[in-house]
Amino acid sequence: MSVTSALYTGVSGLLQNGEAMNVIGNNISNVNTVGYKGARTLFSDMLSQNIGNDSQIGKGVQMQVVQNVFSQGSTQTSENVTDLAIQGNSFFALKPPTAAAPVARQSDAFLSRAGAFKTDSNLYLVNPDGYQVLDTAGNPIQFLNTKAAPTTDFGKVLSIDNTGLITYLATDGITQNYYSTSGAAGVATTPAAALAAQKIAVVTAADTSGLKKVGGSLYQATTDAGVSTAAFSQAANKPNGVSETILSNTLEQSTVDLANEFVKMITTQRAYSANSKTITTSDQMTQEVLNLIR
Repeated sequence: MSVTSALYTGVSGLLQNGEAMNVIGNNISNVNTVGYKGARTLFSDMLSQNIGNDSQIGKGVQMQVVQNVFSQGSTQTSENVTDLAIQGNSFFALKPPTAAAPVARQSDAFLSRAGAFKTDSNLYLVNPDGYQVLDTAGNPIQFLNTKAAPTTDFGKVLSIDNTGLITYLATDGITQNYYSTSGAAGVATTPAAALAAQKIAVVTAADTSGLKKVGGSLYQATTDAGVSTAAFSQAANKPNGVSETILSNTLEQSTVDLANEFVKMITTQRAYSANSKTITTSDQMTQEVLNLIR
């Protein structure tokens, strides 16, 4: 293995530590992003060269994976009742406004931990980009206001309990109803109606590292994520209120720890500098060889 090979070994370290700095920079830039999950870089060594006597010399480093770390973020209270956070491992399910409803399979939905929702002009419950929040039937949550039924017409959301049950105030300013079915009138607030009403759906992934980021704080399921391909149902997609809980007037904050990211930045910078030193030293050694002919 020549001295020249050491140059390429050093270059691999420069390239991969440069990419690691990109990951750190992205984490820091998203320190205030609602529901953001920090990422980390894992490295592995490259193929080694056999030099005899059962000995090997490595040829550098490669980036093995950029892994999203789905730990529980801290929560912050807000004044908006439709600001939601999940205490647990599941995700809110959403669909684009142009997609057909109901969403056929759980794995077809977009997933998110960012619960900054609102009701739009068409009375859909949406995220800031207009993606519609799904209920446990796979339909977008849409309230009804016919302007002719003051005891059932939607006025405003009053509360959302820990199982995703939505209570709204009718336009008469007195009557409270449960959201029950997409685009339909609400139902009276009775125990039986609370059990039957559709709730805000949550979806779980067996392997969260298999989720693919698609921007806008959204994820899509891949085959490795282990998201169910079954249809939405109350049994499978309703938060149980214990291990999976929806918190209203609450937003989950980014999991990025600035102190930890700054430490990673320092160690990555030092590794980058050390690899550049490998290159300059190898270059000096090569120059020594060239000087032999003088």
